[in-house]
Amino acid sequence: MHQLPVHQTPAPVTDAPKLNVEPLEAASSLRMLAYDALKRAITQMDIYGSAAEFRLDERQLSETLGVSRTPIREAMTVLEQEGFVRSVPRRGIFVVRKTKREILDLIVVWAALEGMAARLAATNASDDEIDSLRRLFNEFEATPPASPMHEYSQANIAFHQAVIRMGGCRLIVDMTGNLFLHMRAIRAVSVRQENRFEISMREHMAIIDALEQRDPDLAERLVREHTMGLAAHVERHGVFPE
Repeated sequence: MHQLPVHQTPAPVTDAPKLNVEPLEAASSLRMLAYDALKRAITQMDIYGSAAEFRLDERQLSETLGVSRTPIREAMTVLEQEGFVRSVPRRGIFVVRKTKREILDLIVVWAALEGMAARLAATNASDDEIDSLRRLFNEFEATPPASPMHEYSQANIAFHQAVIRMGGCRLIVDMTGNLFLHMRAIRAVSVRQENRFEISMREHMAIIDALEQRDPDLAERLVREHTMGLAAHVERHGVFPE
């Protein structure tokens, strides 16, 4: 690979997604604070909303967070081990964007885990927890054409997080934690395509009905089919790295 002369720097990419991080307060573990801030910011990114790669600028992050580069580097090491970022020799550190094949595999794994969480939630979740799922979509049922896609996307993501949490299995919550970055971004992109909004709303309501009926078989099947429908959509329409 050709290396740029020392005095040159690559031109900035203007259409890359933005990483919103906040300054850190002084504390004993700056590495953990930096890790938490960066992981939170990366998780909230729309990493598949742009074709551009997103490079993390160590110097800029150091200035923004108000710490030296050492805790930034240490946090990056942990994030790379967890699969959130990757280090490219002579280029820098980039937020990981999975290939289309990897995304399809990831969706299959998520379907299995969330399906089991839904089965458990049908038995374990409280009535109020299940009712909270319906409240997430109240405004979108009333006026779907006027509902901003960003707001619906956030409700959609909150729904799936809640189902995982309501299952009450700590291991499923932990196993889906690092998958969530990509599932969140994939759902955010797909809900804006074709008629996924209408399909998503209808399927969410059916899942909530099954949970309210305390039907674990139906809840598991509907959640699994809902997520595998996302896989089929990505297979047909998804534009992701190869």
